[in-house]
Amino acid sequence: MTFDPEERAQRAMTYFREGYNCTQSVVLAFSDFCEEKGVNKEALASLTSGFGGGMARMREVCGTVSGMTFLAGLISPATNPSIRDERTANYKLVQEFAQRFREQNGSIVCRDLLQMKASSTIEGPQPSERTEAFYKARPCERLIGCAAMIVAEYLKQQSATFPPSSQMA
Repeated sequence: MTFDPEERAQRAMTYFREGYNCTQSVVLAFSDFCEEKGVNKEALASLTSGFGGGMARMREVCGTVSGMTFLAGLISPATNPSIRDERTANYKLVQEFAQRFREQNGSIVCRDLLQMKASSTIEGPQPSERTEAFYKARPCERLIGCAAMIVAEYLKQQSATFPPSSQMA
């Protein structure tokens, strides 16, 4: 499996243009990777459906960062609470992804990225109409591409460092 950052970013942005939310778009750009981990595309879309718009349009943590966090759980899973090293590794990866995103975009908070006032951050549950004006007015598509690139760059580096066992022979 290849993790070309530009291609994964484009894939994520395409999902967003198809109407998926920001979290879904980032995660679905890696649906082939997730499928290898036992999670199919429909499950991915379902599991990440409530995280768009900074968690259901509440404008908290950006959905793209939630998408990276979701993927970190598949990249560096922490499934047994008694294995603290796994949780530490997972949290370290999430923090690394968030820091890279923050460095490139100034924040990981949706309302900040959209330059919204705190008093106006909770919106109704109805998703915004996806028009060209919507895409032009918001940085979401660019942020989705950025998040997908961060994850792809990490996975590309990891696959170069630790090639699949079939390639090691």
